[in-house]
Amino acid sequence: MLILPLAVAAVLGLAPLDRRAAEGLALAGALAEVALGVVALVRFDTGGGLQFVTDKVWISDLYANVDVRFHVGMDGLSLFMVLLVSVGVVAAVASAMRAQRQRPRAYLSLLLLLECALVLLFTAQNLALFYVGWEAMMIPLYVLMAAWGGEGRRRATLTFFIYTLVGSLLMLVAIAAIGIDQGTFERSALIGRAHMPTWQFFALAAAFCIKAPLFPLHGWMPAAYRQSTSEVSGLLSGVISKAGAYGLLAFALPLFDSSARDWRWLFLGLALTGLLYGSLVAFRQPDARGVIAYSSLGQMNLIVIGIFAFNTNGSAGATFQMVNHGIVSLAAFLLIGLIELRTHTDAFKYLGGLANGRPVLSTIFLVAALWALAVPGSSVFVSELYVLIGAFQQAAWLGVLASFTIVLAAMYMLRWYSALVHEGDGERVRPDLPDLKPFELGVAVPLVLILLAMSFYPFGVMKRLETALPTTPIPTLYEASR
Repeated sequence: MLILPLAVAAVLGLAPLDRRAAEGLALAGALAEVALGVVALVRFDTGGGLQFVTDKVWISDLYANVDVRFHVGMDGLSLFMVLLVSVGVVAAVASAMRAQRQRPRAYLSLLLLLECALVLLFTAQNLALFYVGWEAMMIPLYVLMAAWGGEGRRRATLTFFIYTLVGSLLMLVAIAAIGIDQGTFERSALIGRAHMPTWQFFALAAAFCIKAPLFPLHGWMPAAYRQSTSEVSGLLSGVISKAGAYGLLAFALPLFDSSARDWRWLFLGLALTGLLYGSLVAFRQPDARGVIAYSSLGQMNLIVIGIFAFNTNGSAGATFQMVNHGIVSLAAFLLIGLIELRTHTDAFKYLGGLANGRPVLSTIFLVAALWALAVPGSSVFVSELYVLIGAFQQAAWLGVLASFTIVLAAMYMLRWYSALVHEGDGERVRPDLPDLKPFELGVAVPLVLILLAMSFYPFGVMKRLETALPTTPIPTLYEASR
C-alpha cells in the first residue's frame, strides 16, 4: 500500500501520457489501493494486535547507537485511517477527472504522492518515521493548494504553510529530544516510560492540534478550505485533519499519559469552546464551503473531547467519529464541487431550488445532511453518543454543553441543505441545469453506501477500532449509559 501509489505517481510524473491515459492510470492505481485496503480489512484479526508488520533497520547508529527503524504496521485505528485515505483519494481522483483539472499528470501524481505519505503516517510505529510521513504529506498539499486553488490561493497557502511550519518544527525538536533522552524512537519501547518531560508532550500536541485543528489554532482553516479545489478541501477536512487526532491517540497520549491527564482540562476547555464556536459560526456562513469548514472545526473539537475524556466510551466514540466525519465531510465537499462545476459558485445567495427536476442530486444532498446532523439510526449518531457519554462520565456540565451542540448541528446543516436544494431557484440555477450524471454517481454513491453500511453494523467497525485503544473492551450501550 506504500509502494503502489508511489509507483503510479512516478509513472504519471515521468511518462509522456495524454490526459485520458493519465486519468485512467491514476484511477486504476487508486482503485487498486482500495482493493488492497479491503483485503487488509478482511484479513484483519480483531484480537491480533499490531498486524501486517514490516520492521527493518533504516538508518543505523543515527546518534549514540540509536537506530531509526522502518517499522510499519496496522492496529484497528491505523487500518481504518488507511481505508479512509484510499477511499478519499479514489473519490478525489474521480472528482478531478470530472472537473478536467489543468495539467492532469502533475495534479493526479500529487494526489497519489499525498496518499503514499498518509499511508506511511498512519502506519508508522517509529517517531522518526512518523515525522517523515508528516512532512512528506505537506509537500503535495502546498503545491496542490498554491497551483490549482482559487483567486486567494497564495495567501491561503502562505497561512497554511506558516501554521504547519511552526507545528512541524515543534514536533521535530520534541522527537529529537525524545530520541536523545530515551535512546529509541520506537513507539512500543517509549510507552510507559517515566519522567518524560511535559514540554515534549506540549510540543507534540501543538503540532497535532494545529492540524486537527483545535480551537484557537484554526486560523489557517477557513481560507484553505475555501481556496483549494473541492477534492483537496475534501481531503483536508475528511483525511488530513484526522492526522492530528491520530497523532494524539497514537503518540502524544500513550507516551505522555501522566502529562496528558494533568493537563486534560486545558484541552477539554479549548475543545468545548471550539465545538460551540464552530457550530455557531457555521450557522452564519454565507456559502456552502464555509458551513462545512466550520462544521468540521466543531466536529474535530468534539473528537478531542472524546480523546481527553480518558474513558472507554469517549475514546471509542472519538475513533469511530474520525471515520464517520471523514466520509461525511469528504462527500459534502465533493458534492459542493459538483455544484460549483454547474454554477461556478457556492454562495447561497446565487443558489437554491436544486431539488426542482433533480431528484438524484437532492437525495444525495439529503443523505449527506442527515448524517452530518447525526440523525438517530446513523453511524454518526452512534459515535457522537459515545463521545457524549464519555463527556458525561468526565463531568456532567461538560456533557450538557457538548450535547447542546447537537441542536446547533441540526440548525446549520438544515440551513445548508435548505439553502441549496429548496427555496426558489437562484440566479445561477438555470432550468436546464442537469441532475447527477452516471460518472458523478460513481463518485457519490459509494460514499453513501459506506455510511449506510457503518450505520447498519457500527459495532463491526468499533470492534476493530478497539484494538488500538489502551482501555477495556467497548461495552454495550446499556452498560455505557449505566
